[in-house]
Amino acid sequence: MNNEDVEAELVFEICVVIPKRDAGLHRDEDFECGNVFAMELQNAGLVVERVVGNSDEFFKVAAPLETLGRAAAELRLMKRTHIGMDLQFDMMEVDAFVKQPDDDKIRKKLLKTWALQWWDFTTQPVDEIFAYYGPKIAIYFAFLGMYTQWLLFPSLIGLIVYFIDYGSANLVVLPTFFIVVILWAIMFSQFWKRKNAALLARWPITYGNAVDEGYKVIGMKDNAQPQQNPMDLIKLLEVDRVKGKKVFTKYEWFNHLLRIRNDAFVIVSIICLQLPFELAYAHLYEVLTTDIIKFALTAIYLATIQYITKLGGKVSVKLIMIEHNESPETRADSLVYKVFGLYFMQTYIGIFYHALLHRNFGTLRKVLIQRLLISEVVQNLIETSLPYINYNYKKYAVRQNKEKEKGSAGTFQFTARVEKEFLKASYTASTGEELEDGLFDDFLELALQFGMILMFACAFPPAFAMSALNNIMEIRTDAMKLLAMLRRPVPRASATVGAWLNIFQFLILMSICTNCALLAWLFDEEGKWKIEPGLVVILIMEHVLLLIKFGFSRLVPAEPAWVRAARAKNSSQARDMYTKRLLRTISGGEKTREMKKVD
Repeated sequence: MNNEDVEAELVFEICVVIPKRDAGLHRDEDFECGNVFAMELQNAGLVVERVVGNSDEFFKVAAPLETLGRAAAELRLMKRTHIGMDLQFDMMEVDAFVKQPDDDKIRKKLLKTWALQWWDFTTQPVDEIFAYYGPKIAIYFAFLGMYTQWLLFPSLIGLIVYFIDYGSANLVVLPTFFIVVILWAIMFSQFWKRKNAALLARWPITYGNAVDEGYKVIGMKDNAQPQQNPMDLIKLLEVDRVKGKKVFTKYEWFNHLLRIRNDAFVIVSIICLQLPFELAYAHLYEVLTTDIIKFALTAIYLATIQYITKLGGKVSVKLIMIEHNESPETRADSLVYKVFGLYFMQTYIGIFYHALLHRNFGTLRKVLIQRLLISEVVQNLIETSLPYINYNYKKYAVRQNKEKEKGSAGTFQFTARVEKEFLKASYTASTGEELEDGLFDDFLELALQFGMILMFACAFPPAFAMSALNNIMEIRTDAMKLLAMLRRPVPRASATVGAWLNIFQFLILMSICTNCALLAWLFDEEGKWKIEPGLVVILIMEHVLLLIKFGFSRLVPAEPAWVRAARAKNSSQARDMYTKRLLRTISGGEKTREMKKVD
């Protein structure tokens, strides 16, 4: 391969930024930090393109294919081959592996077929999203697209139930609608597992419980003092199996109890601190009659709850940092569980108060409309406008500094694309940036919406239609936000939606209980709690739905049959391949066989 071919295939994906040096200072060019930095990168076999911006200098770093191949081979990375199998990369057999497509072309295609595509509003190019952003973001948008498609059915049923007056037959229509939406939610969660498995079979993802290199565990040796790497524990298990099993057992239960202690601390804190605050706000909002006082109370509540949520997120991050999780994914899942508890209490306790204690269904509907319509629309506007405002403010600040340096207000333009990208905001989470990216907030929004529409389905059936319209807008606004308004995030390996699927399962269980309570109170208007056939039917229906929830996974396999067959075939082929290579290594390889022939 000649130099022109190598240069043509270079892709600059990494950029290092350093402050721009003062041109008025005379320094030795050989020892100038930028030149030294560029020279060290070039000595390591990398290609450096230096761009001088208005306030910073940018070092775009790329690696020739040969350098990338050597690194991939040393790291023993798995890569998809042309026959559909994931094999360990071998530089000598580079033509056997699938080549990564051109990123700039993918981005232009995504702008046209994803962000600006409004006709087919639920279909998304998930394969191109995977190629450009990696598996974690692609799985999120696949989940969002499927969830939005599935919302169309209960949306139609909910509108029919709400706008048609059935008279006395409402006592039958509402329970029927409740059963339908619960069965819908159960089927959605199970069929998502099937789609997730199909995506993993289609994409070159190798997943497992890999251990993070920076992760340290407590090796419970006899003195129980030093910390050691998990690989040392594995070596100990190979040398002394009895002692190794004892060490691993102590390590396993120590970490398990540590996580239980942290989770218990978060739960007790939420119950003792946040629950009284939420109940006090809900009670005051119920008893106050003046709208002005209610508005002031809501403003104080929103300001306070923002501080509580931020503080809870910081505490959760600190607790996770002292846990010994096996991988970045398990750390992120632990954060999700802890922080979701804060948002669950914040979002639903006031609604539970109006619905279950006061039985004020008029106030309940108003709160649901406010949360589903006004809050989500405002949140979407904030999500799309804040990155744009932040980007323009940074450009304005650079422009002002440049004009002060020159002493005049002349024409000013950003000519380097890399500088424009640098000024964009990063895709980060509102809490726990060390462990999670911006998908944390996006998944949190979906989970809270799912719980809202499902747990109070009998009180406000049109909620499904509102959520479907919001999610259709969410797909396009999130796509535009990622492609045009935010800096391209670093791809993160992920095989599933992680802890969020368990949270959705938990919300389904909660919705069975809350809707049965709503139906019971609608039936028992006098509040005498007589054991009549209607209440008995509601209790029986609750238990039947719970049984269906736990038994449906046995009826619908989590993986399609073709996925299991393809994985078994690939596993068999890979085992045969590695067996032959191992036998050649043991027998001395080709040279040994040639020597035997000569003898």
